Amino acid sequence: MNPRNWILAAVALGSGIVFLDGTIVNVALPRIVEELPATFVSTFEGQAYVVSGYLAVLSALLILAGGLADVYGRRRIFAIGLVGFGVTSVLCGLSPNLELLIIFRLAQGATGALLVPGALAIITAAFEGPERGRAFGVWASATSGMTLIGPVVGGALVDSIGWRVAFFINVPLVLVALYATLRHVPESRDETRTGGLDWLGSAVVALAVGGLAFGAIRGQERAWQDTIAFIALGVGVIAAIAFPFLMVKRRYPLIPLDLFRSREFTVINLSTFLIYGALYVTFTFQVVFLQGTLGYTALAAGLLGLPTGLLLTLLSTRVGSLAGRLGPRPFLVAGPVLMALGLAWQVRIPATSAAWRASPGDPGSFLPPADFLVDVLPTLLLFGVGISLVVAPLTTALMDSIPSRNAGIGSAFNNAVSRVGQPLVTAVLFIAITATFYGAVSEAIPRLDFDSAEVRRAVAPLNSPTAELSDEEATAVRNASADAYRSAMLVNVGLLLAGAAVNAMGIRRREP
Repeated sequence: MNPRNWILAAVALGSGIVFLDGTIVNVALPRIVEELPATFVSTFEGQAYVVSGYLAVLSALLILAGGLADVYGRRRIFAIGLVGFGVTSVLCGLSPNLELLIIFRLAQGATGALLVPGALAIITAAFEGPERGRAFGVWASATSGMTLIGPVVGGALVDSIGWRVAFFINVPLVLVALYATLRHVPESRDETRTGGLDWLGSAVVALAVGGLAFGAIRGQERAWQDTIAFIALGVGVIAAIAFPFLMVKRRYPLIPLDLFRSREFTVINLSTFLIYGALYVTFTFQVVFLQGTLGYTALAAGLLGLPTGLLLTLLSTRVGSLAGRLGPRPFLVAGPVLMALGLAWQVRIPATSAAWRASPGDPGSFLPPADFLVDVLPTLLLFGVGISLVVAPLTTALMDSIPSRNAGIGSAFNNAVSRVGQPLVTAVLFIAITATFYGAVSEAIPRLDFDSAEVRRAVAPLNSPTAELSDEEATAVRNASADAYRSAMLVNVGLLLAGAAVNAMGIRRREP
């Protein structure tokens, strides 16, 4: 195989397992908490930390990982990340109790942080010109494909073998990626840097990103009734405010401020915040709305990811090649607009739209109802094509906007922006639509006692089992839930159009 193909295999597998692991572990989570004993944490808390702790640590350490790659060598740090991810995956799979699994998941998140920014930095150093755009397309296609098959393969393996396979499956992928990395990936680093790593800046930015990510995730999980979530957000905000002042004073700052003199770099990070924030909100609320309000089965809701995943897998390489030749600007304007049109179509979904009740025991149930073809499918297709126009060109534009010597820290900063932006946008939107939802229900059913635990369970926003309510009350709850969902999608439309406008005004045209 061509050495460059080995490089692509290394980075696609190495960063892809970080996404793959998240999807498979989510599928295995019910079995994990059911079978693993716990002494010091409740089942609910353990379940939250297995997922949220991993994501928070991963997010917190991304920028540090990018700095390590630029200073000490991208190939070296990537290889260390692969070994660490493989070892921690084995430890997770061997965990005898929930507490140890949480500890090993935190360590796994830390090693995963070494892989994501390193992958893009390696591609930037190894490819140039239009070939770089194609390489980013291949990377996006491969990682999307791994994310797509994760729930399907993971669900089958967990059901047939057990939850531990969700972690052991990483090991052969790590071994292949490690072989390709050590054998075929050339070493690269920031050769102009004379100082060491800015450890103080790394600690402050870890507090900023980790505090914001953990606070937003935990706050959402606990309906903003948790003091720890607000403390974490406070720490994150203070650290985020202090960080740029610290960078000005450091002789060798973790993030060189010269990066922000690049208009494209600043623009791409702003549009990343807007677009990926809308993307995460859409995926988060869409599945919950379809299951909780319309009555879709979990399998049917899961199948909704297939069109977007397939389009990403099939189109990303081609779009990446075109972006390398034509420039990313037209794709980064058209893509968010198509995504926004898809969500605008979904705003019209009524609360009475027929549910798709796909079930493994009933082959005939896999045929979706007519309402799905009208209400949901057009959204999935428009949204899927739109995001396929965004992923590879966004990466191309980002990496072209910074010097290759800063590829590690530049890609890490962008990854951190996307990972912090997602839960923060969701958190703000959750608070807003919750207030809208409860206001609508109170107006429709004035006698409803919201202090009742049964009623609070019954009218949980966008997830409303209505067994405890009368038909009249259940209808009011469903209508309020649908209205709240439409409001969330309209906000997402605005975020996506804002992202398209930012890209249109801020990214320079590629000269013919």
